[in-house]
Amino acid sequence: MNRILIDALVFAAVALTAFLLVSTFYKYSLEKLEKKRKREEYGISRFVTPLRLLTFKLAAAFGGGVALLLGLIAGGVFNPLIYLPCSLALGLVGYWVPDLYYRFKASRRRAAFESKLLDLTIGLAGGMRAGLALPQAFEAMARRMSDPMKEELMITLREYRLGLDFSSALERLHRRMPCEDLHLLVTTIRLTTKSGGSLVEVLEEMIGTIRNRTEFHEKLKNMTAQGRFEAIAMSLAPVAAFIVLYLIDPVLMGPMLTTGIGWCGIAVVLLLVTIGFFVINKIVTIEV
Repeated sequence: MNRILIDALVFAAVALTAFLLVSTFYKYSLEKLEKKRKREEYGISRFVTPLRLLTFKLAAAFGGGVALLLGLIAGGVFNPLIYLPCSLALGLVGYWVPDLYYRFKASRRRAAFESKLLDLTIGLAGGMRAGLALPQAFEAMARRMSDPMKEELMITLREYRLGLDFSSALERLHRRMPCEDLHLLVTTIRLTTKSGGSLVEVLEEMIGTIRNRTEFHEKLKNMTAQGRFEAIAMSLAPVAAFIVLYLIDPVLMGPMLTTGIGWCGIAVVLLLVTIGFFVINKIVTIEV
């Protein structure tokens, strides 16, 4: 009975401390997110506002950690060396899960946009060769393209109709969807319209450039796929080895989960595996 009371007091103290830390961090992060929003640097704001994302992250971290702590205590685990590190680890994982999820959605949308840039350039060159003005060619392509390209082009045309200069509208498009090929296209259009050159000829030259860049990126992605797979496999190997050994001899591997030294060993392994994953991933990631 005394043991349960002590664990309840420990849980209450930990929960209160976590709540105070979360509240302080929440207020501090709001100021940083507001600055990011003003600079338009927060790439996932298309799917979720920075304030809502921060709320999701803190709720997942606090809720996951407290839920695991209660579950372990209810299951009869009264060792703080077990449930406190587990709850903290799950809280850290829960804090990053919403951010990773929305960043994955943003990167997938950006990749879908980049895959349509070659079609956009070809369509613009064809439309202007047929006698359309640049905004009209963009509007014609916006009707033919699928999302997200269609959505972004319609936003650009709407800004242009509301009085914004077309070059400035294209610059805003590049800020929303930053990629090298789009930057090249926007810069080419801006410089050609100012100098009075033949935009159709320049776009036709760009078609070959974008096509070659796309083929090069595909080859590079295929060549580094083995390295990325090795990074994942090497990171999961210690986890697989621990599970296999635990199934073969639970008595031998039991101290890893029931003693403080065991948890310290697990923490060191996880730290080294994480460092190794990021090092290998950095090596196989080639910026061009």
